[in-house]
Amino acid sequence: MTGASHLRPEFVEFIPGRLEPGVLYISRRYATASHLCCCGCEREVVTPLNPAKWRITERAGKVSLAPSVGNWSFPCRSHYWINGNRIQWATAMAPEVIQAVQARDRRDAELCVPKQRGWISRVVDKMRGASSLLLSKLKSWWR
Repeated sequence: MTGASHLRPEFVEFIPGRLEPGVLYISRRYATASHLCCCGCEREVVTPLNPAKWRITERAGKVSLAPSVGNWSFPCRSHYWINGNRIQWATAMAPEVIQAVQARDRRDAELCVPKQRGWISRVVDKMRGASSLLLSKLKSWWR
């Protein structure tokens, strides 16, 4: 696939409502990077920055985004790396390979982000513990 050859990084607090071609918008505050698809289809690509998704590295005024960007839900199905502001195009991937990558990404996200338990779940757990203690005391008294 051909298209853009590089992206210019722009550090912003908020990702703008309208993105310009050739710009990689990076919001450190909201841990997000966005750009228009490098193939030229003009679809917005949003990359959450966290250990389970993508990370940005900066060196000498240039940025890299890892891992690769796979726009498999877009009609263009573009796939590329952003390395030192340059776009490195990847070859097409078979549907079964894409599914395997997506499954791995879901597992990584589940492992990386701890599940938050609500207060209701904690209360129910405590009630279960209390009721089993009460039940055992009643059984021992009844004997």
